[in-house]
Amino acid sequence: MNQTTLAYEQLIERFVAWARTRPDIHAAIVVGSRARADRPADEWSDLDIVMFVTDPKPYLTSADWLNNMGDIRITFVEPTMGGEMERRVLFNGGLDVDFSIILYAKMKQMIQHGLPPELAGIVRRGIRVLLDREGLAACLNPTDTEPASPDSPAQAEFLDAINDFWYHAIFTAKKLRRGELWYAKTCTDGYMKRLLLKMIEWHSQTIDGGHCDTWHDGRFMERWADPRVLEDLRGSFAHYDQDGIRRALLATTDLFRWLAEEIAERLAYHYPTLTDEYAVELVSALLSAEIQTDTSDGA
Repeated sequence: MNQTTLAYEQLIERFVAWARTRPDIHAAIVVGSRARADRPADEWSDLDIVMFVTDPKPYLTSADWLNNMGDIRITFVEPTMGGEMERRVLFNGGLDVDFSIILYAKMKQMIQHGLPPELAGIVRRGIRVLLDREGLAACLNPTDTEPASPDSPAQAEFLDAINDFWYHAIFTAKKLRRGELWYAKTCTDGYMKRLLLKMIEWHSQTIDGGHCDTWHDGRFMERWADPRVLEDLRGSFAHYDQDGIRRALLATTDLFRWLAEEIAERLAYHYPTLTDEYAVELVSALLSAEIQTDTSDGA
C-alpha cells in the first residue's frame, strides 16, 4: 500500500469512528475509484463518500464536523449528481474528499424505485459500505458488474440534439462577430462541447452495437472513443482570441457532423442536411466579415 492510499485509508477510519457516534448518520458508502475494480484509484484519485443522513442541512451549512477527520485547507458546497448537494474538502496533505449528503428517506426511495441514472451509472461500478445501521446500504451494491447496455437515442432526441447544436453554432458566430470573446469561447468550449460529448457517446454506443461502456462526463474517453474523434478533438478547443475561437468552432462543427451522419446511417435516421447547410452558410457569412470590437450592448 503506497503512502497516498494509506493516508486515505486512515482518513476513512477516522470518518467511520466519528460517524458511528452520530445516530443521524444512517449509512455511508464509498463510490468511485476507491470502490471499483475497473480503473481503480491511483495516486491522483480523490475519495468519494456518500452519507445518508436524517437532515443534510447541518453538514452543508457548517464545516465544523470535518475537524474530526483532519486539518481542513479548503472546503465548499456545490451541486452533484442526481440533484443532490456535496461538500468538497481538501485536507492537509492534499487529500481530496467529496462528501455527498443525501436525505436518508431518499435512500429508501431509491432502493424501492431505482437510483437516478447518473448515480446508478456510478454505483453499478462498485461500492464500499462503511456504515449501514439498518442494513439497507448493502441493497445498493450492484449484483452485476457488467455495464448496462446503453439505449440508442430515439430519433426525436437525436434530431433535437442536432438542432440545438446548429442553433448554438450560429449563436456563437454572432457573439464572435460582435467581438464577445468570452461569451463565444464559453459557448464553443462549454455548451457546444456538451452536445458534442453526447454525440461522441452515442456514436461509440451505436457503432459498437450498444456494448460500449462510455463511462460518464467523458471519463476515460481515450479508452472508448473512436480514434478519429481523439484526433479531431486536438483542434476543436479555442485559444482566447478571434482566430482561435473561429478555428475551434469550425473544427467542432466538422467533428459533430460526421459523428451525427454516421449515427444516422447506422440507425436509419434522417439527418437534417438542409438545417446543416443553412447553419454552415450563415456561420461562414458571419465569420468571414470583419470582427467588430464594440461589446457595449446587445443581447
